[in-house]
Amino acid sequence: MAADTSTAEAVKGDGAQQGAKGKPRDGRAEVSNLDIVRHYFDLAAERTQLRDDLREVFWSPYREVSVQIPVKQADGDVHVYSGYRIQHNGARGPYKGGVRFHQEVDIDEVRALASLMTWKTAVAGVPFGGAKGGVNCPAQDLDESELQTIARSFMDKIDKVLGPTRDIPAPDVNTNAQTMAWFMDEYGKLHGHTPAICTGKPIELEGSLGREAATGRGCVYMFREAAPQLGLSPAETTFAVQGFGNVGSWAARIMQQLGCRMIAVSDAYGAIHSEAGIDPDELVRHLREGGNLAEFPGAEQIDPDDLIAVECDVLIPAALGGMIHEGNADRVNCRVMIEGANSPTTPAADAILHEKGTYVIPDVMANAGGVVVSYFEWVQNLQHFRWEEREVNDKLGTIMRRAYREVSTRAKEEGIPLREAAFTIGLDRVVTASKMRGYIS
Repeated sequence: MAADTSTAEAVKGDGAQQGAKGKPRDGRAEVSNLDIVRHYFDLAAERTQLRDDLREVFWSPYREVSVQIPVKQADGDVHVYSGYRIQHNGARGPYKGGVRFHQEVDIDEVRALASLMTWKTAVAGVPFGGAKGGVNCPAQDLDESELQTIARSFMDKIDKVLGPTRDIPAPDVNTNAQTMAWFMDEYGKLHGHTPAICTGKPIELEGSLGREAATGRGCVYMFREAAPQLGLSPAETTFAVQGFGNVGSWAARIMQQLGCRMIAVSDAYGAIHSEAGIDPDELVRHLREGGNLAEFPGAEQIDPDDLIAVECDVLIPAALGGMIHEGNADRVNCRVMIEGANSPTTPAADAILHEKGTYVIPDVMANAGGVVVSYFEWVQNLQHFRWEEREVNDKLGTIMRRAYREVSTRAKEEGIPLREAAFTIGLDRVVTASKMRGYIS
């Protein structure tokens, strides 16, 4: 899951590229998220020698729900949006995955992300299956009352397939803690107060301390594990962030706490560069006050397409899927790429980066911090007990370090990239759980 809360209205959405309202820039590849995830699933299936008759079992979703969401908006017209909840695999526990609000959401994208969540939770070792949800609404152009109507209507239409021991939503692109509060309240109207129905909630409504920063913090834990192997010292490390939403902004702030220097950053509407460094805390403050990223003082504007070409030690793509593709992968100019977004790199681009010697820490492990702390929030809700933030962060670090070391060890043993090793581990664990339950033989 990634992605899987908001620093401010100007910096909202788990992994979304955000900025002032208007038409966002894209620049993604034509390759779909579904094609990307399927490619790595097939490689893992070959490596684990999964029987052909079982490939469809573990690739296709268990349940798909599509609903119609008609909303009367401020312009006076009724707009009809489509909402989806895809439950991919629940062999290892309740379905888990975020809900995104984005105009380009379609059922294939949600299928891909649901599948990715199955492997992500397995790699992280948390007892969940994989799911995903989405509504194809232009969230950046809607006001809060319209977003609330959409959120409540969506929950009202899918509540029968959800539950704290069945399927637990979370934030994703263009959704945040407020969205989860609406989800929880609407579900509560139908089933009674049930805080464990979703994660990523406000602290005041039994959300977990540390959840907002979790995905970005998890990416930094990955950097801390990889840095000694790659001869990188945080005090001398430069980094660039593509997508200054929830994931990108928190990763940048925590990287800076380690002593690293951000020299380039972009969102959906612009990009900036400064070799002297860009303070992410100041940039967040600038955006909260209504400023535009491209107008941040002390940095020069660059074309967003050129961000990946800025020479740096670490690149963190934290925007949308398919942003690193065959047409631009040869321009990537970093030593390490830590994937904060889901499926930011196409298979063709991945091959180019491998040939270039770029060390890629893939999404299926790098951005698992969100679902890990979602697991912590769920546990706290079930126990009606709150952990301190330090405890949450320490437990997150333990799980992320373990995941990195398990995947890194498998990659070295089999001579394969981290991504292939992670998908192989994930598939192994899901197949094993299915066998133990008696689903397959």
